[in-house]
Amino acid sequence: MKPISDMSRTEFASYVASKLRECGITVVLSGGSCVSIYSDDKYVSMDLDFIEVGLFSRAAITRCMCSLGFVEMNRYFKHTDTDLLVEFPAGPLGIGNEPITEYEEITTSVGCLRLLSPTDCVKDRLAWFFHTGDTECLEQAYLVAGQQKVDVQEIERWSIGEGKKEDFTELKGTLISTQK
Repeated sequence: MKPISDMSRTEFASYVASKLRECGITVVLSGGSCVSIYSDDKYVSMDLDFIEVGLFSRAAITRCMCSLGFVEMNRYFKHTDTDLLVEFPAGPLGIGNEPITEYEEITTSVGCLRLLSPTDCVKDRLAWFFHTGDTECLEQAYLVAGQQKVDVQEIERWSIGEGKKEDFTELKGTLISTQK
């Protein structure tokens, strides 16, 4: 197996997700690391946010992660061979008021990674912008849309469901103009 210190972000995430799956724990990558992957690292996140699919105890996650050489530090898991941190934010997997039931899969030489689709990644970043005013997340949404094909109509439908029709209308033109 490739050493962790030589793994890319995508490989490292694939490795962790596959090892968790071997422990019976299913996860989907979300958050800033999805932005990093989809934007070809034009945005760099230093943590991997894995959302559990199903009900798994923190103790089960901790056992699995420690068996892989990780050390738990507050809410993160750290491995000595990488600067990337691993976190398990509370589920369920969803964006705003909608659950996520479909995701992308990327297979690497060290495992298989399930992650938000590019469209859901944009919605995730827009949720932070819409509900907290986080303009960095808005820029991240544009980065993903500029590097990946996203479904703007789906993002609009979701935005309306979030009660953010006017906000989406203001940014729709920029989102479309950045489209790959």
